Amino acid sequence: MKPYEATATIDAPPETVWSVLTDGAAYPRWNSGVRSVDGRIAPGEKLKVTSEASPKRAFPVRVTAFEPGRGMTWTGGMPAGLFKGVRTFRLVPEGSRTRFTMREEYSGPLLPLIARTMPDLQPSFDQFARGLKARAETG
Repeated sequence: MKPYEATATIDAPPETVWSVLTDGAAYPRWNSGVRSVDGRIAPGEKLKVTSEASPKRAFPVRVTAFEPGRGMTWTGGMPAGLFKGVRTFRLVPEGSRTRFTMREEYSGPLLPLIARTMPDLQPSFDQFARGLKARAETG
């Protein structure tokens, strides 16, 4: 299964983008693809993400890497690595702008089975990048 990835050049500094990206409670206000993010986006914290793509199920993830103003990683999946998703958020300064990239890769022995039932997530990734850009640029 190919990874999903979305990018955006945002007319705001990384600190501004980071403040939007780490305010999980506000995600539904700028990204119509997210119903809720429960939990605090901080190192080692557990989150429950509910998306419009699967509104009856909250996806548990853990913040496994956290570099303020630069990026973070959320990791989730099944016990014993049977299925694993790793979503990486990266912020790269480009003058007064920020290059944002979000990428998710899947692995594990159950991946071939689960991949057949997963919807195409690319539209939701693109929507996330557009929403983050709009929110960070308008303040």
